[in-house]
Amino acid sequence: MMEPSHEKARYRGFGPYPDGMLPLTRGELDLSAIPPEFHSLFPQVPKAAEEPFVGITTDGHVVPDLYALRDTGWDPEPATKAASAFVDSLTSEQRKTVLFEVDATEWRMWINAFPTWDPHGLRLEDIEPGQRDRALAIVEACLSVTGFADTRTAMKLNAALGELIDQYRDTLTEYAYFFALFGTPSPTEPWGWQLWGHHLDVHCFVLGHQLVLTPTFMGAEPAEADRGTYKGLRLFDAQRNAGLELRRSLRPEQERLAVLYASMRAQDLPADLAGLADGRHLGGAGQDNRIIPYEGLRAEGLTLPQRDLLLNLVSTYADRLPSGPADVLLTDVERHLDDTHLAWIGGAGDDESFYYRIHSPVLMIEYDCHQGIFLDNPQPEPFHVHTIVRTPNGGDYGRDLLRRHLLKHHSSH
Repeated sequence: MMEPSHEKARYRGFGPYPDGMLPLTRGELDLSAIPPEFHSLFPQVPKAAEEPFVGITTDGHVVPDLYALRDTGWDPEPATKAASAFVDSLTSEQRKTVLFEVDATEWRMWINAFPTWDPHGLRLEDIEPGQRDRALAIVEACLSVTGFADTRTAMKLNAALGELIDQYRDTLTEYAYFFALFGTPSPTEPWGWQLWGHHLDVHCFVLGHQLVLTPTFMGAEPAEADRGTYKGLRLFDAQRNAGLELRRSLRPEQERLAVLYASMRAQDLPADLAGLADGRHLGGAGQDNRIIPYEGLRAEGLTLPQRDLLLNLVSTYADRLPSGPADVLLTDVERHLDDTHLAWIGGAGDDESFYYRIHSPVLMIEYDCHQGIFLDNPQPEPFHVHTIVRTPNGGDYGRDLLRRHLLKHHSSH
């Protein structure tokens, strides 16, 4: 007797919702098919993008002079050439869809779920394979080997989810992502790119030898493909293990400060930390100007070995950058280490779900185990992970560097 298809799709004891959960077509969410009382569950990205950009702050005021124009040693030429080759391959109509001004609002029009607005950029699935390869060559030229591998793994795990649940086969695919270019690719002038879609939103601002890779959202449901075309692919092992190592190093008096809530169960958390869309994330889509006060344990009180564990955790995210920009980021984080805070929600066991936030003047990292969206687990599970990296105080999207560049080179006299 053949096993029912929904039984085959079970993962760690959970299965897909029988008829799907969301009204999706080709990666876009039809809000008209969702009762109005549920609309507030989805991030209000277009409305938020209309607000003047400030950046994430702790009190509504930007801490000045955190970022500077400098030479990181990174060579922008390969990325510039890759971007120019991509642009040269486009038709005139495609150029209208994918090219934007360097300070365009579209930078901020992204979501880790599914847009409820007309999405900008070219969908990788809809362009010629050669053009898609050229777009991904830009991404590869701007990331480390680890960063590009993580990006491609997130894309493939999206397809693995579609294969697992055998639903949304036009949406949960490897190339259901939008790509956009900002500015004119140049080794000296500011430009950048954006790759965005379900469980993957990467923003890369390039200015000479500098590179900003925030906001970056990476997620996966599930974080390991245990069958099918993508069997063996895994994501977030380093981020989970380094987080647990730091958490387990805390003494009882440190735990009392760091651990905000000992449980991840929705019924044990405030409503704003148990949402369906964002879970415990504070810096997700549509939150570019959010005020996020410091919480948890201040790193000033860590021992030297614990400080090393904290820096090691940060490095698992910084390692997605090329070596020069990654070194600069880690140096900046170390300079502000005493003002860095660790907040933790949940347990610290091998199989437990948890959330952590590393928050400093120059970096905010969030790691969250999420409840099911396509699988029916009602509580957060370790196999559904969302992560986000931000540079607070105006650093996201390279906005502070762009401002400094324009003041230095393009201000009127």
